[in-house]
Amino acid sequence: MFKIPTFLFIIWFAIGALAAWQRDYFKSDNVTCAKGTTIAATIAAGPLNYFGVNPKVKCPNIQPSK
Repeated sequence: MFKIPTFLFIIWFAIGALAAWQRDYFKSDNVTCAKGTTIAATIAAGPLNYFGVNPKVKCPNIQPSK
């Protein structure tokens, strides 16, 4: 079955997803670069979200080449 590190890994990300859900990150239909990476960072931070970590990511405006 699952080994302990795999189980802890799954629990870590589940707690991060719960934190992102509590912050209503999944409600909007339009996902920008900044919003998508903030959601990913929140999930990756896992339980640290409940100890004051609030990851926010900004993306540069990429202009198409002419």
